[in-house]
This record gives sequence, C-alpha cells and structure tokens, in this order.
Amino acid sequence: MTQQGDNWWDKLYDESVPDTAPTATGDTLDDRFDSASRATTSTTPGDPAPPVIHRAPLVGRPPRAPWEPPDTNTHTDAHTEADATLVVDLPDPEVPEQPAPPLPRPRTAHIGNRPPTYEAEPTALPAARPGELGELVADTVLDGARYGSYTLRAASQRGDSARYRGEPRRDSLLTARFGQEEAALVLVAVATGARSAEGGHLAAADACRWIAEAVGRSHARLSEDIRSGRRGDLKSGLHRLTDRTYGKLRARAAELGVEPEEYTATLRCLLLSADPDCRTRVFFGIGTGGLFRLREGAWQDIEPLLPEPAALSGAPVVGFGSPPSETADGDRQTMRLGVPGPPGAPFVEAPLPLPAEPFRFRASVARPGDTLLLASNGLAEPIRGEPALAKELAERWASAEPPGLAAYLADTQLRVKGYADDRTGVAVWEA
Repeated sequence: MTQQGDNWWDKLYDESVPDTAPTATGDTLDDRFDSASRATTSTTPGDPAPPVIHRAPLVGRPPRAPWEPPDTNTHTDAHTEADATLVVDLPDPEVPEQPAPPLPRPRTAHIGNRPPTYEAEPTALPAARPGELGELVADTVLDGARYGSYTLRAASQRGDSARYRGEPRRDSLLTARFGQEEAALVLVAVATGARSAEGGHLAAADACRWIAEAVGRSHARLSEDIRSGRRGDLKSGLHRLTDRTYGKLRARAAELGVEPEEYTATLRCLLLSADPDCRTRVFFGIGTGGLFRLREGAWQDIEPLLPEPAALSGAPVVGFGSPPSETADGDRQTMRLGVPGPPGAPFVEAPLPLPAEPFRFRASVARPGDTLLLASNGLAEPIRGEPALAKELAERWASAEPPGLAAYLADTQLRVKGYADDRTGVAVWEA
C-alpha cells in the first residue's frame, strides 16, 4: 500500500507523468497523503532516499506568487468599472446658460468728476497744551440707538480743510437719554463754533452741554408735552431753555475777556420720545443748518421759515425785544427796579438789538418709512447745492432697514468738491 501510494503521488506532481488518479480499492485521499508524508520524512537507516516531489501547477491555474498584503487602492469591482465607463461615455446634457446676476453698484467716495483737493483721511492733529488736555476734540464721533418706533444714527466728523490744517473740529455732537421706559426723552444736540474764533470748538461743546443740562432738569414736563401734543407749551418752554443757554455763553465770554460774538455757536436740537405710540419729532435751536425729510424716495426741505424782521416788533417774546413798559395793573416802570413813576414822565428805553439768528421751532408727526435728517451747515450746504449728493443719499437710505453705524458714517463722509467744512448729521429712521 505504501508503494502504491508513493507511485500515485509521484504521478501527481511529476510533470512527465500524466495527471491521473489510481483506481486501487481501499485507498482514500487521506491515506495517500499520510503515506506520502511518512515516505518523505522517513529517517530510518538503510532506507532509500525519499523521492523529490515536483509540485507542478494544476492545469488552467497560474502559479501562486509569494503572499503580499492586498492593495485596497487598486481593487476595483468589475461592475463598478463598467458603470463608470458607461457614465463617462454619456454626453453632457445641454444646460441653458443663465444670465449672470447683476453686480452691486459700487459705492462712490465722492460726488462729481474730480475728487476734492484735500485728502479723504485725517492728516494733521490739532495742537495740544499740557495743562488743557480737556480741550482736545476727537476727529470723529459716532453714536446710535433704537427706541420706540425709530432708529437713531448720529455722526460728526472734522472737515477736509480742518484735517489738512490741523485745526480742531468745531462741530460738537451730544446724545443723551433722560427718564425710563415710555416716559424717556432722547435729546440730540448739534452745535457749531464760530469759524474765526480760536475757542469756537469749546463754545460749541459748552452749548451742547448746557442745553442738555436744562432739558434734563425739565425732561418729565417736556416728555409729557410731546406725548400730549402741546406744541405751544413746547415752543415757549424750549425757547426759554435755549435763551438761558446763550446767556451762559455770553457770561463765559465775559469771563474770558472776549466779545460775545467770539464765544458763541449755532445750536440745533432734536427731541424724541421713547413711547412707541408717539411719533411727534421736535426740532428747535438757533443758527444755520438744515432739516430734511426723506419721504417716498424724495427729499423735502422742512427747515422752519424765519419770521420777517417787522414781525419781531410785536408782543415781547422771551429772549427778544424790550420788556413791557408797564405792569399788568397798568403802572409804568422806571429804571429804579420797577418802582412806579408819574404817568406824565414815562421811561423811554432804547431798543435792544435783535439777535442775529431768531429761535427756530418745528414739531411734526412722522410717517412709517420716513427718514428725518438734522444737519449742521457743513452737511446741509452740499445737500442743497449738489443734487447728486442728495440723490445718492436717497438711494442709499431707500431700504427699510437703517444702515449700521459704520455704513452710516461712510454715507455721511461722501465728499463733494468745494465743501470742506465739518459735517454733522443726525438721522432718524421710522419703522
């Protein structure tokens, strides 16, 4: 049996012997494998050397190479390759060309064919004195708030001319809130110092601070008058507060030893109620500037009209003209502190000089979508004198959503050749 098993394995692995299996009965594949193993590993002395087994590859099967780890990156499936080939061979579907979206309109930095003469950014700083550092004024001031049904944006910046010459900003801006919740009152004060005065910027700051103090002490009454629509009471009350402010400016000029016209400023203010149900916007002040309203895409100049000079000679108004020549009981007054004198010798007072700028007042009801703009003279003049600037601002502010602080500052910085003064603008967007 051993001999028969050895012959069979020799035939199986010998390339010269046909690959046929023996037909002897009683031999199984396991028996043959064991016999072949014993024959090749036998070490009995005297036995013939074990035959050399030549393991020929099976018919139709390539020889097996040494084992290597499979390469997962190069393994592909036949169906996957066929599918991929099919997709690549398909022509690309024809997609109709879509028109490119319109590019946003670039924001211009100036109006007109040529830029202004001066540079757009600050260059020289104002001169400082070691003992008076409180007199320094920042180049730009930016503020904002949201109350009730409106959004407030305010910006004040030094003009191109002042930046080039190293002069301080003569425009002063102050924003303040007095009171709480619906009874709160928001004040925005804008003042411009005299151009020829050395301390014009200080006078403007004093004017804003003193009018704010006066409004703050009377804010409860003023807030109630605005919400109740008492325009007459508002006009007379704000007139008194403004007159007191200018009285303080004159007293300050006397302390400094300068003429009153050298230490003065224009003053323009807005009063806004925090009550969502109140849309009354109050403007008051003295001096030049601008009050505009953007409604339905068009600007309206709503600066209060000034009365004729002859109209100021009527009944005395607080802050204007001479005091009454007699008391309520009909008694004449003299210069001796109101002591009545004989009827036949009335005191004749020389007429007081009228103020250079009369008091201005306007109370209007805003509509949803309106934009109210209070401007100093440095911004009002180019808006009135350059229609392209007014048009550009109207397009930028046409959206119902107010611009952010940075965007609003960029809008008010839109330069126009020939206008280099300080610019201050206070805008109120109505929801």
